[in-house]
Amino acid sequence: MSNERQQRAARAEQMRKEREKASRRQRNLISVAIVVVVVGLIALGTWAVKSESDRNATNKELVAPAATTDDYGVVYDAAAAGAELADDAPKPVEVVVYEDFQCPACQAFESANGAFLDKAVGDGPITVEYRPIAFLDRASTTEYSTRSANAALCVLEDSGVTTFKAMHDLLFANQPAEGSAGLANDDLVAMAGQAGAGEIETCVRKRTYGPWLADATDASRDAGVSATPTVLVAGDEVEGAGGGSPSTAELQAAIEKAAA
Repeated sequence: MSNERQQRAARAEQMRKEREKASRRQRNLISVAIVVVVVGLIALGTWAVKSESDRNATNKELVAPAATTDDYGVVYDAAAAGAELADDAPKPVEVVVYEDFQCPACQAFESANGAFLDKAVGDGPITVEYRPIAFLDRASTTEYSTRSANAALCVLEDSGVTTFKAMHDLLFANQPAEGSAGLANDDLVAMAGQAGAGEIETCVRKRTYGPWLADATDASRDAGVSATPTVLVAGDEVEGAGGGSPSTAELQAAIEKAAA
């Protein structure tokens, strides 16, 4: 083989080796890129799962909603009803209602007496302190008593007593059947918007006031409340005929007696 041929063969071999080296380098870069992408996707997936888990994690810490009383109540008064009482108006009679948003008897009580109570609050003779409790979680498959009451308290925290009352009324108007799953969280958030509240989705999903409601439920038992609705007028329990919920006439009589 001539010297020139040897040189050409050597150059060709060198070029072949360089191509193989470049090809290996390219394959290595592609492999590294694939590993980086896979690791990134895994990290992103892990972050997304953790973020979703954190987003839906149920709150375990005690958080008291604003505008609640030491007795776990929400006071609905003339100001919240949009009314203005005269300076010399008599002190309103205090009406307390223990209720559970999953309770059919509570819904019946509100249906029968809600309009009367609203008018009496606006006219000034009474204030109503709603004390939501959650003792009927067993009556749904998703602890609806706690979830619905928590949603109402999320509205209270976000938008105040007037909007809480609107949410309160909507929850009873749309009460699900006992034993069902109850309204979904998305439905509760949409209902809150209908009542006039702002963004409360996180509060609803996390059940921010779940521990507070558990304490409220325990406090109601300590106070001797064994059924809902339980209605107090000026501190005295008012029962209807036969021990049921009081009628409008019975409530009115108790209020007039307390005001006398």
